[in-house]
Amino acid sequence: MPTKTLTLDGNNIHDIPSFYTEINRVFMADEDWQLGPSLDALDDMLYGAYGAARGEESVVLIWRNMEKNRADLGIAATREYYLEKLKHPDQFNLTLIRKKLAALENDTGATYFDIVLQIIADHPNITLRGQDAASSD
Repeated sequence: MPTKTLTLDGNNIHDIPSFYTEINRVFMADEDWQLGPSLDALDDMLYGAYGAARGEESVVLIWRNMEKNRADLGIAATREYYLEKLKHPDQFNLTLIRKKLAALENDTGATYFDIVLQIIADHPNITLRGQDAASSD
């Protein structure tokens, strides 16, 4: 089976919500629903039950302007993400969220960007290739 190539345009990503808008543009274009802003949903999608990367087919994921997005989904965005979760004690493990927030503040925790990269890496059928602004196909 040939390898499928999908391309995320980092120019469309400025924060966590716009990251999911871009994920939906690339992966969910042929679906009649959209992926919500959830790391678990992203992980589930990459398992291939729905979206553009079906089953275990080989996918090359090109992420243009990936380094820009490292900052867009970095410490500030991750802090905001965790602080928002702390507002919902009925939905989230606050002890775990506080621990992750403290690690982030101490420069020992993963940013949202780091977590996304780890999720992608956990799917061996997906090869990630980042491209900076000067690169092209």
